[in-house]
Amino acid sequence: MRKSVNKIRAKKKTAGEKYYCRSCRIYHSKTSTIGKKHRKPKSEGAKTKPSPKTASRKITSQVLTIPSPELDPAKIEYLISKGRDQNFVTEEEILHAIPEIENHLNELEDLIELFNKYNVEITKPIAKLLTEEEKKKQVKKRPSRMDLVAISSDSIQMYLREIGKVPLLTAKEEVFLAKKKDAEDEFAFQKLIEANLRLVVSIAKKYVGRNLTLLDLIQEGNLGLFRAVEKFDYKKGYKFSTYATWWIRQAITRALADQSRTIRIPVHMVETINKFTQIERHLVQELGREPTPEEIAAEMGLPIVKVRHIIKISQETVSLDASVGEEEDDSTLSDFIQDVKSIAPDHSASRRLLKDHIKEIVQHLTPREQKILEVRFGLADGVAHTLEEVGQEFGVTRERIRQIEAKALEKIREHEYVRKLEEY
Repeated sequence: MRKSVNKIRAKKKTAGEKYYCRSCRIYHSKTSTIGKKHRKPKSEGAKTKPSPKTASRKITSQVLTIPSPELDPAKIEYLISKGRDQNFVTEEEILHAIPEIENHLNELEDLIELFNKYNVEITKPIAKLLTEEEKKKQVKKRPSRMDLVAISSDSIQMYLREIGKVPLLTAKEEVFLAKKKDAEDEFAFQKLIEANLRLVVSIAKKYVGRNLTLLDLIQEGNLGLFRAVEKFDYKKGYKFSTYATWWIRQAITRALADQSRTIRIPVHMVETINKFTQIERHLVQELGREPTPEEIAAEMGLPIVKVRHIIKISQETVSLDASVGEEEDDSTLSDFIQDVKSIAPDHSASRRLLKDHIKEIVQHLTPREQKILEVRFGLADGVAHTLEEVGQEFGVTRERIRQIEAKALEKIREHEYVRKLEEY
């Protein structure tokens, strides 16, 4: 009986005792935790780490705050996931995910901020992977060009951000501003221009890669936009963007014709060269080889002489300072081109002897005859003069100069050393 009472007291005492659990970091009663495993309780601020896919979806929802039918959330989600995995994305991948980028500048800014937050670098398309040595060589050869590319990219990004803040105009707003513009309202004129700057960017992108930078193309397109605003007539009923597109294209194509080549080619000839290039590419695909000038002439309906002229003027100019070969011997193209203006040593010596023989022969003439022959045939400076010019210099008629010249030449023919001149 005493033993059973002691057991009950021990059990009660044990039930009242507590111990500190290291895993849970709290005190437990021994009876309530016997045979049980404890886990560390979650703190109130702690959150479970989401899976990469769930995280990408959450970030995508941050970028696409306003759903747009033109944007595919799956593409944005894949782009963010890929960028976080490899720590970089290319500009082509961004343009693929956001095709009409000038219409979604807010989404682009949010995307760039997220990439900066996760240390994702935006790079250009990589044609091939370069070794470290090749990268160092490129940095040494063209350090300034890399700086210019970075500056240009920043300028384009800033410009797109600024024009993206201007809302697009409705049809009623276009008509209203056009009426104000016709009334010489400067604010309406400026508003029409600012609201359509994105149209210039979308057209200028189609002409990239033709020896003018995107910023230059945008600038030329803006000049065409100014012209379109001046000429726009709202009474005809068409949209301003439809009308302005042609002025913008004309300004860009004329700028390409005037500035893209070292030697300017007329605009109508540039159009002919573009047509020639298209037909040449078509014949290459059709024939499986380079077409002959005769085949191109038959396809274009032009004479063969005209086609050969087009081929000649369509060639790109090459700098004489361009390096030749891959070796670092500082050889340029000018080292391999003959200088037709320089005189060969044997020819120079022959001319020197001829000049000495002529001086020896004319010594037998009178000073006046010597001077007239010297001026008439350019024996001193190599510049010949007419009878009229020589007569004016000596104050006599051209007929008198002709008589003196004939008399002097007759004396030379009778000279005993005249045979020496026959060798030349």
